Amino acid sequence: MIGAIVAGGESSRFGGDPKGLREVGGVRIIDRVAAALEPSVSELLVVANAPDARSWLSGARVVADDTPRRGSLLGLRTALAAAHGDDVFVVAWDMPFVTRELVALVRSRLTPPVRAAVPETVRSLEPFCAAYSARCLPVADALLARGEMRASALIDELPVVRRVGPSELAAVGATERLFFNVNTPEDLAAAEAMARED
Repeated sequence: MIGAIVAGGESSRFGGDPKGLREVGGVRIIDRVAAALEPSVSELLVVANAPDARSWLSGARVVADDTPRRGSLLGLRTALAAAHGDDVFVVAWDMPFVTRELVALVRSRLTPPVRAAVPETVRSLEPFCAAYSARCLPVADALLARGEMRASALIDELPVVRRVGPSELAAVGATERLFFNVNTPEDLAAAEAMARED
């Protein structure tokens, strides 16, 4: 399985600064995500369009979207295509509290005939902290060809999805923390406060 860190979004609320390069608890968010993925994957790749992305994470392969269009499904599709037939665990690069235990749990649920193993909290699905079969690629391509750009549309279109629910997730931590994402300076401050509780 390949681990894909998706550097999506424009970081406009950070003045254009790449939010995944911000630190939480003295460690860059991208490094925290990489550390969570590494025990469960054979390779790390970063999905990013920034010209300096190759300098972000030592040892990771960097791939860019092959279209100027924007949408969350594109990042997933790029990761699937770059895996060259391998399964992929995708994590957004603004999720500082993803853990090794969470990744291992979700990965363990990706067994045939399951096409995707996706955490589901009481509030929402988490398609950017999920494991995808290589067989998702043609489905993603078909959706994009129809103009669909939402990652959630891929989940809806797949024939077999394993939803990893709250009772299972509780074994590895509080979902409010595990899936916390940093979109604003206020989120970053909140994440820093949460990290101090460790």
